[in-house]
Order: sequence, then C-alpha cells, then structure tokens
Amino acid sequence: MRRISDFDRRVFARVAAGRIRGAHPLLPRLSQAANHGRLWFGTAGVLATVGGRTARRAALRGVGSLAAASLASNIVVKWTVDRKRPVLDGVPLVRRLRRQPWTSSFPSGHAASAAAFATGVAIESSWYGAMVAPLAAAVAASRVYVGVHYPSDVLAGVALGVGAAALTCRYWPPRPEVPAQARPRVSAPALPKGEGLVVLVNRRAGAGGPAGGFTVAEQLRVLLPAAEILECGPDDDFMTMLTQAARRAAERAGALGICGGDGSVNAAATLAAERGLPLAVFPGGTLDHFALDLGVPAFEDTAHAVTEGDAIAVDLARATPVTADGAPDGEPHHFVNTFSIGFYPELVRIRENLEGRLGKWPAAAVALTRVLRTATPMEMEVNGRRRRLWVLFVGNGRYSPEGFAPAYRQQLDDGLLDVRAIDGEERLARTRLIVSALTGTLGRSHVYTTRRMRQLRLSGLDGVDTRAYDGEVASTPEDSLLLDKQPGALTVYRPAEPQNELLQRARTAAAKAPHWWRAVLRK
Repeated sequence: MRRISDFDRRVFARVAAGRIRGAHPLLPRLSQAANHGRLWFGTAGVLATVGGRTARRAALRGVGSLAAASLASNIVVKWTVDRKRPVLDGVPLVRRLRRQPWTSSFPSGHAASAAAFATGVAIESSWYGAMVAPLAAAVAASRVYVGVHYPSDVLAGVALGVGAAALTCRYWPPRPEVPAQARPRVSAPALPKGEGLVVLVNRRAGAGGPAGGFTVAEQLRVLLPAAEILECGPDDDFMTMLTQAARRAAERAGALGICGGDGSVNAAATLAAERGLPLAVFPGGTLDHFALDLGVPAFEDTAHAVTEGDAIAVDLARATPVTADGAPDGEPHHFVNTFSIGFYPELVRIRENLEGRLGKWPAAAVALTRVLRTATPMEMEVNGRRRRLWVLFVGNGRYSPEGFAPAYRQQLDDGLLDVRAIDGEERLARTRLIVSALTGTLGRSHVYTTRRMRQLRLSGLDGVDTRAYDGEVASTPEDSLLLDKQPGALTVYRPAEPQNELLQRARTAAAKAPHWWRAVLRK
C-alpha cells in the first residue's frame, strides 16, 4: 500500500506541475459539468432524442449503469474506505474547483459514473460507445487535473463503473446482433417498390409518430412507393381494418404488412397464416420483441426483404380451448412471442390504467410494486398435475437467458415451447421470489422451474380470469387449454444472409443509424 501511495503522490505532483496544452479551461469545466451526473443525463437525453431504437436502449442502460455505480461508490465504498483528499499546494489556483469535495477520496465517484455510463452505452452499441468514451475519459482525467483525486482513486472508480455496467447484463441481457435462425422459405413473392403490399399502421400502438421529421406512413411511402398504406387511428376498429388489409393483399396476390407493437403483430400473424399470406413486419411498438428476434430492427430491413422476396418460415404457437377428453372446443388464440398467466397479466392491466397519467415505464414500475405486494398464487393442473403457481410463462421457442427476464430467441422454428413457472408452494415463496429477482439469482432458485416441451395441457383455469398473449391481456372463460405449435406456419419477410462480412457491417451500421441520418440519406 505504501508503494501505491508513493506512486500516487509522484504522479499527482507531476500532473500538478505539468502544463497540458488545451486542458484548461476544458477539464475543470468538464469536471464541474459531471457533478451529480448532469453531463451524463444530458448525453442520455441527446441519444434518446436524436438516435433510433439502439440509441434509446444505450441511453437507458447507460443511466442504469451510472445509478448502480454511483450508489456503490458514494454510499458504500466511500464510507468504508476513508482516504484524505490530496494536498492542493502544488495545484495552480486557476485549476482548482470553487467548492472542494469533503468526502473520502477513494474511489472517484465522477470516474465511476463516467466509466459506467460509457460502458453501458458501449454494451448496446459500440458505435455510440466510441463516441461517448473520449468524454468519459476526459472527465476521469479531470479529477486528477483539478487536484481532488489521486490517480489510484480514478482507476478504482473506472473499475467500479465498468463492473456496475457489466452487472446490468445480469438483469437486462443485451440482445445479440445476429438474428434468430429459421428455415428458409422461397415462396414469398418479390414486390418491387412494394407493389402488392398492403400495410396497416397501428397508431394506437405508438406507430405513426414523427421520426426524423417523417411520420411512419411517409417513411413507408418513401421506401415502398407502390405499397398501399392504411392508418388505424384511435377511433378506428383495428381488427376491421386489418381484415380489410388482408383481403386487399389477397386480391393483389401480394403480402400483408403491419406496423405496430407485438400485439398488432400477433393479430396480423394470425390472419396472415390463416389466409396463406406472407407477412411484412415494420417495428412500431415500444419493445418489438418479434421484429428484433426476426432481424428487422428498422423499416429499411423489411423493405429490402420485401423488394427482394427474401423470407423465412417461423413457428406459430397457439392456445386451443379443449374439452375434458382433449377435443378442440373453440378457436385457438395464437401468439408469436409469449403466453402467460399469473401476476403478469395483472401487471399489464394496472400499467395500462396508469400509463396515461404517468407514462409507460413509471407506470410499469408502480404496477410491479403493487402486484408483488398484493398478488396471490393461482391453482391449476399442469399436464395433469395439481400446481400452485405465481406465474406461468410459455414462450414460442426457447428464450435466453434462463433467469427472470427472458429477452430473446436464437431460433424461431425449433418446434418447442419454453415453459417457465414460479412455484407458490414453497415456504416464504413471495420473499424468496423478491430476493432472487433483486439479486439476479432467480434462475437457480427453488421457486423457479423451466422446461422445454412440444405441448402443454392446462386445466382447472376457472379461477384464472385473464391471460396475456404477446403482452395483450385477454379475458377468456376457457377452463382447459392445450398449448402447442404449428411448425413453419407463418412466412415472414427478412433480409437474406449477407454474402460477406463487409455487407454485414454496412447493414448493421445502417440499422443502428439515427433516424435523422437515415432521413438525410433518403433525400
């Protein structure tokens, strides 16, 4: 420790005596701008406003990483390791901060926050991470330059920040850039300029708002000028318009297109599969799980696949009402992503009631708090076995990771259901559930089980009023359901695999480019 302390003082003295060209007044101003994370919150706001989906995810992870690093450094470590600040005698007056910090010197909270934000952004996008990294490095260096930290304080803060950002991957796994695999399908027609494509834009799902100065409909007309674009407003009947769009697509021997969230995609996929139409998915919702798994994160990807006729066949999952002897007893409910019962549908219901006043993400946080406090386990039979469960989750294909928040799939045609359950029979199940979720260890908890199977029989559902299909809550009276899959039942447009690595990089960069830049390119 003495050697480190001596080394710290020597380096600190050399920096204090040095004259770095261009460092003043930039570094002192940067150091003050980063107080209380203001610089990083502002940067996150710019990313979320100017950039696209990837930039918003990067901003969100960056802020989350910053919060974790700030909590660890300022609340935990600083009060554990009491180290005096450097003596300022050798630091020129012009460099010093107007108000000197009084807390422990170890570690540097500014360096921890800067490294956490930059690393969090880089986890989601190496491009945006490379843009933020020099700013973060300058803030970290400024803490030695203005004389409030030793070099080891800054290095420890950087290490803590990087670790905090890496820890977020345990709770919110980053999505891989490579889309999910599926068998090729050559029967989808190529539609030059979108000729024969009928697209319904569901503005109630969030689609239709301006992006880069263009509305969604205008963007689609630029990309596919021959396509027919229909817009579903707040007062329109979505299913009526979707049926109309499917009928027009069939008449033109073309394809059905949908722009909206996963609930909208669910309805369009069901109709497309029933009528034998290929489906073009344009991401327009909040999360767009299916579009991202499919590999069409931007309108340009889908438009390219439509004009070239590139498509794949994916599995379509369904929940069919059945009688006691297993015979079908009604129309199936399809889902492209997930089916769930338990407190998740209740969480969605509460969130929808609150999001008009609070916004979607604050409403989701409030809803989760309420549900965990008031929810009770439900009783049912799962494949003939009586179970008491908090949640039953069924995915259309195997999801990753194994823990509490399944985020993405690596294959869309594996023929399997991903079944996960949180057991309500265990002693102190609610407490164990909350602790496991907060510590990121639910995947190893005794209250959590996961299986892969081709079909699942649920009965005794008379006490379960609501179910969620692709995040949309439906009140259904069926007492028994058979969940299975229709292999390769849905044909979906997706760009073909690129022929070389350079093309792959170009497409990835284009998909992650900000909306305003793509708009400039189109001009």
